[in-house]
Amino acid sequence: MKNLTIVVMIICVLFFLLLIGVEKPEPAEVFFTSDISPEGVLKVFEKISAEVTGKVAIKVHFGEEGNETYLKPELVKDLVLKLDATLVETNVLYVGKRRYTDSHIKLAIDHGFDFAPIDILDSEGEKVIPVNLNHYHEIKVGSHMDDYDSFIIFSHFKGHGLSGFGGAIKNTSMGLASIAGKMALHASTIPVYNPDACILCGICVDQCPGNAISLNPLVIDPDKCIGCGTCIGICPVRAFGVPWNSTSRSVFLERLVEYAKGVSDNYNTVYINVLANITTHCDCSSRSRPPFMEDICILASTDIVAIEKASHDLVDKHYKSDDTFLQVNSVSGKNQIEYASKINLGNKSYRLIDLDE
Repeated sequence: MKNLTIVVMIICVLFFLLLIGVEKPEPAEVFFTSDISPEGVLKVFEKISAEVTGKVAIKVHFGEEGNETYLKPELVKDLVLKLDATLVETNVLYVGKRRYTDSHIKLAIDHGFDFAPIDILDSEGEKVIPVNLNHYHEIKVGSHMDDYDSFIIFSHFKGHGLSGFGGAIKNTSMGLASIAGKMALHASTIPVYNPDACILCGICVDQCPGNAISLNPLVIDPDKCIGCGTCIGICPVRAFGVPWNSTSRSVFLERLVEYAKGVSDNYNTVYINVLANITTHCDCSSRSRPPFMEDICILASTDIVAIEKASHDLVDKHYKSDDTFLQVNSVSGKNQIEYASKINLGNKSYRLIDLDE
């Protein structure tokens, strides 16, 4: 009788495992064209257009000052005009033209993004969204996010010095996070600071929302610092900085993924990746690096994990490498894809649909 019970239990377990296998989701659709042009953008968008409704924001990267390999505005212009969309971005954490709303918009226009409204989503503050994730209980995005019904995440798929590669996940997470959100992504401690550089102007003391800063000498109280990064942007002598090396790479990659999940769980998002001008580093770099391989294609999907996996697979195939970005800049970002699948951000199983055939 005991042996019969064991056999029945084994059969039940096998039947349950079979059911799990049957219920696995179908591979996500990823649409492909080798036509890297405005027409190619419209071609792939048409396949995901049913998911885009209402007031549309298109998340782009306007390119850092001095950078020449960011995606040029002509590529997205026809799509923007077709949808009467708004170009959106958020301000960056480090000091430069893209840190401040007015100079950020001016730089965008100087780079040719002058054909549509531009909205710096955190120009009037941030929105805190509760989440239940491994690294976060809340994420912080630009307050203007709620002004839109749909977001098209239009991403330049290329290398990145910290995350291995930057694509839809990074463009969704870091790209839509407020300055405080970016600080929460990058840092595991308070801002670094240099008391010797301080000129005792008091601006940081007056504007620190946590009342964490005192002067003579310059000190940040770690128990009061709320990690907002305000001091980094307002100091006239740049006495404060981002603690770039305070977070391990594995944690940083997981944080990127979790912010992307927080966004995608709360906003309607679809994704277009452009595999062109594939450089080792990000468009945030003020020094342009030449592409290290040929242009490949444009991809579109409603699944962020599938489009990232397809993008990386295509880069690896064309570069003839198992991990291209590990090979060319000593940083692998593949854990972005694995962790994203693990926390159900999307499906890394995909079906590539060639629209050129």
